Amino acid sequence: MQKQVIEIGGEAVGVVVPDEDRLKFVAVKYSVWDLDSQRFSSADEVRVAIRRLLNDPAAATRSMSPAHIAAA
Repeated sequence: MQKQVIEIGGEAVGVVVPDEDRLKFVAVKYSVWDLDSQRFSSADEVRVAIRRLLNDPAAATRSMSPAHIAAA
């Protein structure tokens, strides 16, 4: 898999790139910076995390399990 651009509302907010057996999110917009370098199982999972973050910034951090968080 190559990198995949992640768009929310028609705006590119980051990309996912393969990282071992997961996808690593690379933020390109400040509004999603809290998710930068986190690893996910799918692009859809990234989009869900982004929407959660944009709707309630505190909720995104609370709901992330350690498996989703990669060391920077």
